[in-house]
Amino acid sequence: MNPQNKPSGSAILTGIKIGVILFVIIVLINGSYYSVSEQQNAVVTMFGELVRTDTAGPHFKIPIIQRVRKVDMTTHGIGIGYAVTGNGQNITVPEDGIMITSDFNLLNIDFYLEYKVSDPVAYLFNTMEPEEILTNITLASIRTVVVNYTVDEAMTTGKSQIQSEIKTLIAQELEDHNIGMQIVNITIQDSEPPTEEIIAAFKSVETAKQSADTAKNNALQYQNERIPEAEAAADKIVQDAEAAKSARIAEAEGQVARFNAMYEQYELNPLITKQRMFYETIEEVLPDLKVIITDGNTQTLYPIESFSSFAANGSQSQEVQ
Repeated sequence: MNPQNKPSGSAILTGIKIGVILFVIIVLINGSYYSVSEQQNAVVTMFGELVRTDTAGPHFKIPIIQRVRKVDMTTHGIGIGYAVTGNGQNITVPEDGIMITSDFNLLNIDFYLEYKVSDPVAYLFNTMEPEEILTNITLASIRTVVVNYTVDEAMTTGKSQIQSEIKTLIAQELEDHNIGMQIVNITIQDSEPPTEEIIAAFKSVETAKQSADTAKNNALQYQNERIPEAEAAADKIVQDAEAAKSARIAEAEGQVARFNAMYEQYELNPLITKQRMFYETIEEVLPDLKVIITDGNTQTLYPIESFSSFAANGSQSQEVQ
């Protein structure tokens, strides 16, 4: 090889410098652009100071000087009171799941918390561990609310109200702490007594309550059946009384009218009216009395029935002929 064709040391050095410069230029160019997805926000800082917040799309920054931190803005979920193992099974976390109720009972209650980042700047710079703070706020809120309910309410009818109150309390605490996060929802996954003995006792109580509800429903059904019957009987009694009242009034009014009519006749013919009233009264009081008519001078008295019988027999004989 001709020694004149060998590259000199200065040429090699120049080539290295050019390569380094090209590498730096490529690095600077690549570091000047970044992309943000639909599920992210990007926070740009320079010397520790906030420059801007970028949403989805391509963006430019000053390489090396400016720093970009991307924040996931989608909804996330964590379990409160339980943890998920590697094989997908849930295990209880007693220190987080066991609560005390207003009637001084212990209850193992699990929640599922859904949350997301609402302010990426506050999320990154207002605290070092925002998720840990959120978990602590959630636990404190759960205990604050559950302690106001009985164990029976927390296991059955009070679940919806408990969830609503906890969500409101967490939202207020997050606003006060300003860690850039917001609650989406919180739901009770499961609630049961912490021991088998207490579980058995609660089942017995629940069975008794169901029996009580059944007895109550049967009593209400009997009441609903008997009340209409009693009301119908009462209406019939009232109607019968009204009818009797009307009949007695009509009878009394008739007697008054009859008395007035008799009194008018009495005024016209007092003697005849007295006699007629006497005969009618005797006939009514003594219906089997035999009446004999005489003028007071008759020596032989004949009962009027004999003449009536003779007259009746005579007419029958004439009809036979």
